[in-house]
Amino acid sequence: MAIASPAEKIDFEELLANVQLPALPQTAITLLELSQDSSNGPAEFARPIEADAGLMTQILRFVNSSYFGFASEITNIRQALALVGVRTIKNFALWSAVFSLVPDPKFGAFNLQKLWQDSLRRAVFARILARSIKLANAEELFSAALLQDMAIPLLLKELPEHYETLIERRSNENLRLSKLEQEAFGWDHGQVAAALVRNWRLPEEFARLIEFHPNFDELMNQTPPAREAACVALAALLPSCEGEQWAERDQFLDGLRRISSASYSSLKSIIDEADRTFETFAPMMRLSVPERTLQEWLQS
Repeated sequence: MAIASPAEKIDFEELLANVQLPALPQTAITLLELSQDSSNGPAEFARPIEADAGLMTQILRFVNSSYFGFASEITNIRQALALVGVRTIKNFALWSAVFSLVPDPKFGAFNLQKLWQDSLRRAVFARILARSIKLANAEELFSAALLQDMAIPLLLKELPEHYETLIERRSNENLRLSKLEQEAFGWDHGQVAAALVRNWRLPEEFARLIEFHPNFDELMNQTPPAREAACVALAALLPSCEGEQWAERDQFLDGLRRISSASYSSLKSIIDEADRTFETFAPMMRLSVPERTLQEWLQS
């Protein structure tokens, strides 16, 4: 698309009409279609996975990781689906597909690997928090938190002149990128990511989890609170893996107490489990472990 000058507003609908949104691989689409019918089970989900050798290898590596801790090796997809669950495998296939689709914009100091580090840490935190407060859809929250920032590289590539200023301000002023986007455009990367999810025909509930991730307070102030989406939004307040400051530390801790009603020692346990889980998942995603753990951030 033609790049407008930084002084110009970017119309949201025009942006979506001109940006070439990446398409999901056929295997991922098939799994998503199967998931719309609750009568489909491991046998139905196994067929498209077994026809995709690369995905099958990734899934078997995933289920045999120390995260699940099975006593013996899982050697076939049907066994993996039966033991781990269709929903978990479907979500793994989804975010594996997205990882392969998102472009590296080669934008200034932007580091795509660091974004994926942040995304994975937020995802494992959202899942742990959801389980700790007894939410039933922890796997969906994991995937939503993982994908909440997937539009950022696309926007950096499409609107480099605009984002050069925004990224500089985010660093210098310790402001959230979503806040700067709203000021500049009237929309943010969460809305673009949600549009991408809708383009893939994923469930609307999933799109909304991603769309509202910059709005924790609004989600918690609803009656009743939108706690599922709030878990994803709270995860977005975690410190960046490459950042030198955690500007939203107090906001995060206050939000964590509000959503969980837990004591400080319980909050530390959630953070500690997130660190341990990240260390398990990172090698599977070919990601390094950040220099500072969340526990170290919490204690700083």
